[in-house]
Amino acid sequence: MSLTTRVFTALVAGLALGIAIAGSGNATLAAVPGFLDPIGAIWVNALRMTVIPLVVSAILIGITSLPNPKNVGRLGGRTLALFLIVLLVAASFSTIVGRIVLSSVAIDPAAALAWRGGASGEDALRAAQKITTLGQWIVDLIPANPIKAAADGSMLQLIIGTLLFGSAIATLGASSREPLMRVVNAVYEAALALVRWVLVAAPIGVFALTVPLAAKLGIAAAGAVVVYVGAVSAMTLGFTSIFYMMAWLVGRRSIREFARACLPVQAVAVSSRSSLASLPALLDAADTVLHLPSSVRSFVLPLAVATFRPAGAIAIPMGVMFMARLHGVNLDAHQLITITLMAVLTTFSAPGIPGGSIIVMVPVLLAAGLPVDAVGLLIGVDTIPDMVRTVTNVTGDMAVATVLARGQEDSPGLLAHSKADAPGSLSGHVEY
Repeated sequence: MSLTTRVFTALVAGLALGIAIAGSGNATLAAVPGFLDPIGAIWVNALRMTVIPLVVSAILIGITSLPNPKNVGRLGGRTLALFLIVLLVAASFSTIVGRIVLSSVAIDPAAALAWRGGASGEDALRAAQKITTLGQWIVDLIPANPIKAAADGSMLQLIIGTLLFGSAIATLGASSREPLMRVVNAVYEAALALVRWVLVAAPIGVFALTVPLAAKLGIAAAGAVVVYVGAVSAMTLGFTSIFYMMAWLVGRRSIREFARACLPVQAVAVSSRSSLASLPALLDAADTVLHLPSSVRSFVLPLAVATFRPAGAIAIPMGVMFMARLHGVNLDAHQLITITLMAVLTTFSAPGIPGGSIIVMVPVLLAAGLPVDAVGLLIGVDTIPDMVRTVTNVTGDMAVATVLARGQEDSPGLLAHSKADAPGSLSGHVEY
């Protein structure tokens, strides 16, 4: 039985047991949630423990492994610039449109109360209501003490500091850079192993979190889950249409032709929930249907599969805003800007493991002053949103390749370089 199946089974079992406890009126059964609460809290704490080493090491690896402009030339710069533009548009789209969508969705007040769990909701409200001037917010972006920023959970400061430090590492000579990056790679692998251990216990953690929730609310607990899954899936799928427009308006391809190229790739994405598994279909369709230059196919598509996650830039703000809605927190303009920027940055550090996009949502929740206790429940219901995210990601991969193919001629040097580098860049990557 796969981890996804086990987690979903634990979610259903937890809801069923909690609903039964809520309707039984039995004093003995009513004590069960009190025993499970600490187990759920321990699992969430273990998940949070992995975030800082995982995110910091992943960002450093990502920056220092970016294509060398001397080798990939103009195409490499255009590719990375387009990635950032699309990610920023995706995160902004999610923040603006998602806020409107969520405000129009009726959420049962009792369901919201059960999800936020009393005291944690009050703590979140107090944290989110801290007023910061725009000038101070800009000053605070550069951490005076990165260690303190990490200890305080100031993740945006920590990420920006890591980006600057990684950029400095990238300028070092190989003799200095390579030993340092071997240590960073070891930290990343260790953090990833720790995350996998924590996720092995995900069924237990999800069950322990779900039973008290359902026991507080009964059958209405499922309503909040349905709202989240429906909202985030609709928003992510809706953004996919923008990629069709990109291919048509900028890439100069007919929507019908682009859709024909994407259809087999999307079918693999839905069934496998893996961008890596979709790469052969991407390469084949880019060649046989769209007839893209080999330099684009061999460089842009592997790089996109490894690093480009527009759906994550949509899902992260949606998840954070949904949590804010449940906690009764009205996010101000500064917090929304922070969420948008962090969504763009953290997509590059999402690990290729089940629930990876939910895990990197943790620092964004912390930056918004929201508790992360619901992360376990979101992992439990992530199957459908994950399928939609992978479809959106692979469609975005094809769209950016189509746009970048305009006016691009094959370069033997680039082709040789990209073929040599592509397998390493994809090692172990699975898009969730």
